[in-house]
Amino acid sequence: MRIALGIEYLGGAYCGYQRQKHCQSVQEYLEKALSSIANETIELFCAGRTDTGVHAIGQVVHFNTNAVRPEKAWIQGANTHLPADIRIAWMQEVPGGDDGFHARFSAVARQYRYVIYNRKVHSAVLAGRVTHEPYPLNAELMNQAAQALIGEQDFSSFRAAACQASHAMRNVQSVQVGRVGDFVLIDIQANAFLHHMVRNIVGSLIQVGKQQQPVEWIADLLALQDRTKAAPTAPAEGLYFVNAIYPDVWQIPQTRLDEVLWHF
Repeated sequence: MRIALGIEYLGGAYCGYQRQKHCQSVQEYLEKALSSIANETIELFCAGRTDTGVHAIGQVVHFNTNAVRPEKAWIQGANTHLPADIRIAWMQEVPGGDDGFHARFSAVARQYRYVIYNRKVHSAVLAGRVTHEPYPLNAELMNQAAQALIGEQDFSSFRAAACQASHAMRNVQSVQVGRVGDFVLIDIQANAFLHHMVRNIVGSLIQVGKQQQPVEWIADLLALQDRTKAAPTAPAEGLYFVNAIYPDVWQIPQTRLDEVLWHF
């Protein structure tokens, strides 16, 4: 049997989604909880690995198992074994085998949301869950600049030095920057992302929002293909993995961005 799960987590206490020997990861906790329910070792495959401190609203994972359990066991039962900042939101049986569903390879796109709290004084209750920027941001200028990102392009200027991808070509399908009260929200969807790509883009968009760089600067950075010319990386705490998007045939639940401001 192959099972897909929808996962939510706050990433502040973890060194990212992926299991690592030297620190606590989201994958480690999930696999322990699910193995306890299945009474066998469970190995998870995810839609997109998130870095240290990055959160998720709509992470998707799958695993294979010989265990037959009711939905309640996979969700409520496993959640009783998880810390409060990791939760399984839904489960769904999916086709297995070589031609079956795969959380990573079946996905055709991923969506991220970056949340900036744009007020002089930070919020005590939002600390660690959003990025605080005290300087007033012009979200309209940021949105204009961000449109240069759309399309299949070389994103070397927004690629981390440690990125292990074989090339920097990615297809950004949509990007939108808007303001809701004191929140500036940056939504971006692409077929795939480079290491730190979203956070590097946000760091440069913030410079445009402060009007320290012109709207055309983002297009100029893309043309330069030089990471050293762009702004510093934005903090991890403002970044949320919102959706992995799949062909309709798999019937995987989606998080609607118009229903999400921030998610707690």
